[in-house]
Amino acid sequence: MQSENKLVDDLAKLFSGALGAAAGLRGEMEARMRQPIERLIRQMDLVSREEFEVVRALAETARGEQEALAQRVAELEAKLAELGQKP
Repeated sequence: MQSENKLVDDLAKLFSGALGAAAGLRGEMEARMRQPIERLIRQMDLVSREEFEVVRALAETARGEQEALAQRVAELEAKLAELGQKP
C-alpha cells in the first residue's frame, strides 16, 4: 500500500515538474518569437493609431471641402452659361 502511494506521489511530482518545464519553455519561446517581430515592426516605421486617426480626420475634412467647392464651381459655371446665352 505504501509503495503504491509513493509511486502515485512520484508520478504526481514528475507530471507537475514536466508541466512547470513546459510552461517555462512556452514563455521562453514566446519571448524569442516576439523579439524579431517587434524589431521588424520598429524598422517598418509604422504610424500609431492616434496619428492615423488625425490624418484620417484631416482627409475627411479636405474631401468635404473639395466636394463643396466642386458644387460651387458647378453652380458658377451654370450661371456663366446662363449669362452667356442671353443676348
